[in-house]
Amino acid sequence: MKILTTQIRGLLERIADGQQENIDETARLLAQALVGEGRIIIAAFDEMEAVTATALYGAEPLQGAVRYTVEMEPTKADRVWLLARNANHPDALALARKLADQFIPFAALTASAVDDSNDLADLAFTYISTGLKKGLLPGPTGERIVQPHALATLFIYEAVKLSLDEMLEDDEEF
Repeated sequence: MKILTTQIRGLLERIADGQQENIDETARLLAQALVGEGRIIIAAFDEMEAVTATALYGAEPLQGAVRYTVEMEPTKADRVWLLARNANHPDALALARKLADQFIPFAALTASAVDDSNDLADLAFTYISTGLKKGLLPGPTGERIVQPHALATLFIYEAVKLSLDEMLEDDEEF
């Protein structure tokens, strides 16, 4: 348990140190929807749905947030936050390309690209990486285990929400 705690603490500290600017940019982008007529559309895939549940049903819901559905037609007033375990997620990339083609601003959050190319980051207005490429702990046969993608993403969600809420209190930020 102590090793796991140490590794998770290190992961969260790396995110806090290395992604602060991207977190603030994402908050600023999402806040644009709330000062206008738009919505914050959360398009989360796989275990990243934890963010959607927190944003919609948590103790402190995210103002203006709605869950993305394939039937949904985002408008230019909306801002989309796309969350996937990796940057090569086929549904996430398809949505990113559709949004880019329609000139709808969106933010993206992933662990990282599988290889050096990252089309998702290139298409997104803002991009946050958890930096989680492999498991945090060594397994019994040398493989890396424990990949807390949802935990890292929820940490980033809370940081973005905190920054967004501060911006809305003082709307001169954006």
